[in-house]
Amino acid sequence: MKQILLLWFLWCTLFSCTDTITKEKSKAQNNEPYVKKAPEWSKNANIYELNIRQYSEEGTFKAIETDLDRIKELGVDIIWFMPIHPIGMMNRKGTEGSYYSVQDYKDVHSEYGSLQDFKDLVNAIHEKGMYVIIDWVANHTAFDNVWVEDGHLDWYTLDSVGELQPPLGTDWWDVADLNYDNADMRAAMIDALQFWVRDCDIDGYRCDVADWVPTDFWNDARYALDTIKPVFMLAEAETPELHEKAFDMTYGWHFHFVMNEIAEGKKNVNDIRAYLNDTNKVFKREDYRLHFTSNHDENSWKGTVKERLGDAIKTFAVLSATMEGAPLIYNGQEASLDKRLEFFEKDAIEWTDFSMTPFYQQLLRLNHENQSLWNGEYGGEIQVISPESDSLGFAFYRAMNEDEVLCVFNFSSQERTVKFDNPSSNSLTELFNDSELASEQGEITLPAWGYAVYHNE
Repeated sequence: MKQILLLWFLWCTLFSCTDTITKEKSKAQNNEPYVKKAPEWSKNANIYELNIRQYSEEGTFKAIETDLDRIKELGVDIIWFMPIHPIGMMNRKGTEGSYYSVQDYKDVHSEYGSLQDFKDLVNAIHEKGMYVIIDWVANHTAFDNVWVEDGHLDWYTLDSVGELQPPLGTDWWDVADLNYDNADMRAAMIDALQFWVRDCDIDGYRCDVADWVPTDFWNDARYALDTIKPVFMLAEAETPELHEKAFDMTYGWHFHFVMNEIAEGKKNVNDIRAYLNDTNKVFKREDYRLHFTSNHDENSWKGTVKERLGDAIKTFAVLSATMEGAPLIYNGQEASLDKRLEFFEKDAIEWTDFSMTPFYQQLLRLNHENQSLWNGEYGGEIQVISPESDSLGFAFYRAMNEDEVLCVFNFSSQERTVKFDNPSSNSLTELFNDSELASEQGEITLPAWGYAVYHNE
């Protein structure tokens, strides 16, 4: 009798779970469409990109775990790990290879530690009140990926003689292009994505070259992941349609390039205005955007922040942290990183000069706590308050509920008085020097590449 009751209970439980999933699929496919929604905790989150190989001499998960208090004190909400998977040997670039040449989607690179080490790291990060996303490379794999070795050549884009090939138009000869016309490959990719959420409790993904992968795949993947738990999805892309059913946040690549060119004297405030106008036309208020002065690509291939931004490093860090969207810090920026980290070799960050840390702490803390700077519709819209005739001075105001910020910039190499129409009826305090901006005060003088961030305390 006990055995019969136990079987009955198990059958009911299985039926209940299956029925729930069936109902959710019905919603997604019929009259009640699945609605993607960013996790509540992401509304005021900022992001820290961590390059495991270069983060420490050890280059391990364990070495990161010992540094979590420092990262937390920096003001970080989300830690994004560059790819954690085994790296392919066939056609490998350099000695260590590219992180983005994935040999096995369900394993970790042995040099970083074990799968259990990674699970322990995720747990430790969660205990500190932070979240974890990992890099996902869905467009291509290593030539010696386990899928190839298992005989799934039809999962790949083959050349005229039936051989694996890199993504067309690239020099990525260490990776093989995947075939998204193959339903079995899609299912295996989604299964692998679910593995890290279900078994390792990560909180989402940063997806490499996301717009090179069909949007309908990402839509299916997001739905499948959200059936496990609400996830946060960041696309390395600037395609508005990715926001509709798949991604919460997309890259602000265009704005990053505008900042670089202003620093070089090739562009000015008019280009910021144009960017804001264009962005408002194609992105919705609820679409989160990512802003940055550096990341692994820019640092290794385009140059350090010193090379690209010169004396305006802090200026553009402030701008990227106060624009609509979330700021990204690339590991080492808080330690005045001033070298291009080798991409295919071991090249550890030198953690010696922490003079930039207080600066980033103030920025990230304000971004997290001041509601006017929160992401998407949770934050305040940018109101440009400097005159259109000024192509070197720029000021904007954002407000949400009781919080407000007023930011002023001098995008020139000379001292300059920047005028603006101050909409605040309150006296505001400057973030970095505690000076006050009086109610309705309409101008301030800034040094070369100067900036001021006024906020209500």
